[in-house]
Amino acid sequence: MASSQTALITGASGGIGIELARIHASKGRDLVVVARSEDKLQALKSELESQFGVSVWVIAEDLSEPDSAKKIYEQTQQLGLKISILINNAGFGGHGFFNERALEKEQSMMQVNMVSLTNLTHYYLQDMVKANYGRILNVSSTASFLPGPLQAVYYATKAYVTSFSQAVAEEVKHHNITVTALCPGAVDTGFVAAGDLEGLDVFKGAKSPKSVALVGYNDMEKGELVSFNEAGLKFMLTWFTPLLPRKLVLKLSRSMMEK
Repeated sequence: MASSQTALITGASGGIGIELARIHASKGRDLVVVARSEDKLQALKSELESQFGVSVWVIAEDLSEPDSAKKIYEQTQQLGLKISILINNAGFGGHGFFNERALEKEQSMMQVNMVSLTNLTHYYLQDMVKANYGRILNVSSTASFLPGPLQAVYYATKAYVTSFSQAVAEEVKHHNITVTALCPGAVDTGFVAAGDLEGLDVFKGAKSPKSVALVGYNDMEKGELVSFNEAGLKFMLTWFTPLLPRKLVLKLSRSMMEK
């Protein structure tokens, strides 16, 4: 029997996602873990169930597939699970000039980072409104506050996530539902290798996935609109950068992504 605080976490096989799963389970709360790798998810299920005595359900789906969100929702419905916490963590980036990158990769990125996130939010939000309770955490990025030359599509997808999260939060606040956008800076995860981002100075001071997950989870529980794990970045992006000339912002943003 699922607990009343059952969470669904995408991208749960590694990085921030696996740490969010561990934090949630450590509170004695059940969860559904979603990623492409069933083997990794089954290993996580065994770990969490044995360590914390919670129930964990595994759903192996590729969120770059257009119908993946619907399949995930239908599977939780068939299992009779009431999802009161939705954590949209799955996402990936990619380095290079937009015109030189494969369009298929950019389309997959948009599907995972924006479309599947939106679809999952839509499916589960309707149930949360009926229950008059819900918590949603969308993992965005500090990249959402800037245009990103050499990561044009990635930065744009995260701008969407941060904007979308805040707008929906305002719409559903009277239903005892909160939506939080977690906006970390550089994080030491497989994201770096997967996005061809090795060697960039910005990742030399990358924070641990566990520390980022803890900030995000706590801010989700408090109902924060936007969650930052680094106070310096928060100040720079929300108070300082908006005052700079746009062309200078683009130049600085590009310099961070140049190898």
